[in-house]
Amino acid sequence: MSALIDYLRFLLDQFAFKDLVEILVVAWLVYRILLMYTGTRAFQVLLGFVFLVSVYVLAQAAGLRLIPYILSQVFTYGAFALIVIFQQEIRTALARLGRSRLFQLFARREQQEVVEEIVRASDRLAKAKIGGIIAIERQVDLANHVDHGTPINAQVSAELLTTIFTPYSPLHDGAVIVRRDQVAYAGSVILRLSESPTLERALGTRHRAALGLSEETDAMVVVISEETGQISLAHRGILDRGLRPDDLEARLAAGGEEESSLGASGQRPALDPVERSGVVAAGSDASV
Repeated sequence: MSALIDYLRFLLDQFAFKDLVEILVVAWLVYRILLMYTGTRAFQVLLGFVFLVSVYVLAQAAGLRLIPYILSQVFTYGAFALIVIFQQEIRTALARLGRSRLFQLFARREQQEVVEEIVRASDRLAKAKIGGIIAIERQVDLANHVDHGTPINAQVSAELLTTIFTPYSPLHDGAVIVRRDQVAYAGSVILRLSESPTLERALGTRHRAALGLSEETDAMVVVISEETGQISLAHRGILDRGLRPDDLEARLAAGGEEESSLGASGQRPALDPVERSGVVAAGSDASV
């Protein structure tokens, strides 16, 4: 214990303003990384890594030898294993680092027009209880996550989106991919199945697909339930259910950057319960 106290006194004696700046920068980076992965399968691994680093620092300060040696070996070889296991999450994180509010996916006016058309279509589909899933591609290319389906390459409009999801349309069971101001593909299938055991069983395939795609990429995915007529939005692995059209418009226009309105749990208190998820496949809405 005395060795630990002496070590802390030594650190305080050597402490300078630049050290404070460095600590704050590192703390901010750690916070952003944890916030980015909250609710994903990588989150628990990150918490475990933070715990091991804390143990390593304390063991070093206490003058122990065996524990720091073992942990140093774990860090050395474990880093390679984590890169392989979480390569998709790493790619997504690197893509998100370049994202800024100063660099929107659409020009302001163009973005607003696209958002309005998507909201109008979602409202129409919800009132008619017609299911649909609209994936809005942002900075992460969806090519590796979606079987593209049928190329459309037409201007986004509420009429086009409503027509695609009409039950008699051959493309109505799949997802629509929106790229910039274009409906790029329709009848698309999101490829990966959910690995999360915590999902509500009542959630249909469309909702699970939307959640999965939002965890794998930075896409914003709008889901309309054919059973309840509810509008939902999946972003960063969080599903907001029971959105009103004006709520949906506000979220899409903001690009999902509404962290200041989130509670400590990551839920928006004014909305229906939030479900978190892993990765999934798309198709018709089985039960919700």
